[in-house]
Amino acid sequence: MKGKNEQRAGLLYGIGAYGMWGLVPLFWPLLEPAGAVEILAHRMVWSLGVVVIALLALRRWAWVRELAGQPRRLALITVAAAVISVNWGLYIWSVNNGHVVEASLGYFINPLVTIAMGVLLLGERLRPAQWAAVATGFAAVLVLAIGYGQPPWISLVLAFSFATYGLAKKKVGMGGLESLAAETAVLFLPALGFLLWLGARGESTFGSGAGHAALLATTGLVTAIPLICFGAAAIRVPLSVLGLLQYLAPVFQFGLGVLYFHEEMPPERWAGFGLVWVALALLTWDALRAARRNRSEALRLAALAAGATPDDTAAPGDTAAPPDGTAAPGGTAALPDDTAAPGDTAAPSDDTAARRTEAPSG
Repeated sequence: MKGKNEQRAGLLYGIGAYGMWGLVPLFWPLLEPAGAVEILAHRMVWSLGVVVIALLALRRWAWVRELAGQPRRLALITVAAAVISVNWGLYIWSVNNGHVVEASLGYFINPLVTIAMGVLLLGERLRPAQWAAVATGFAAVLVLAIGYGQPPWISLVLAFSFATYGLAKKKVGMGGLESLAAETAVLFLPALGFLLWLGARGESTFGSGAGHAALLATTGLVTAIPLICFGAAAIRVPLSVLGLLQYLAPVFQFGLGVLYFHEEMPPERWAGFGLVWVALALLTWDALRAARRNRSEALRLAALAAGATPDDTAAPGDTAAPPDGTAAPGGTAALPDDTAAPGDTAAPSDDTAARRTEAPSG
């Protein structure tokens, strides 16, 4: 009973995390007239404050001393911080300038981009269904480029920046709160300096009213709370569940773009998005099939090791072991994705289904 209650709680945490990331386009317009860069700077500053409070409450500080003595990991965190700042800033700008649908496309294609980067940069081998998914995704981008009259650069920059972020975090190997604390610490002084410079020029909107200032400060909570929920979900539910939940965020974003912000969707864009969804369906089907095969093999080997038959040991309803950590914002990715926790573990190519789930950046 306790296990079922834990999984039920994990499912609710996961829905909450991805639901909040999916609904965040409703929040950024509330911060106008602040521009995207000012909002981004506030997000960096206030996120660090919220995460530090959370880490103090959890008494999770041992990683700081360890990290300080590892220059290579510090360099990777700096890279991760730089690319996530590009991702966050462009996403905020996109939402506040009428490009919510195109931004959602970036997170739809992120798993495909991550897999392509795994092949090109890590030499991973893909199964036939994965190749078919990547090829279909490439065709979708071509169709959308024709529809937009230019490449969907917002989608591509969001997808590639978040995939790069996941790749860097994979090498770092830190949990979600810890990595967010390290990344925002790297960004804190530049962000604070920019805000002070804006204030000195009289261009800051922070002092334009108590309500506006409170909303800008809330960017820290908007960043940290979904990540905390994601971490709680990741230790309670199987990877296959998180892998399916990850699509809630771009689905909600796409729905808001079409139904709430009333962005145009001519036939060629529907065709392009349709191809993307076909690619993701292929990827999800292949990942679930691989996960079942790996689970059956693990049960068979365990049964042989115990001197029993698989039928004696496999209880109905057995599920894959939950992941051992939390990730992304950031991202990405889940069943098909390789970006791990927001950070981390490169899985061998035959293991794509068992990879960790990246949190979208929002």
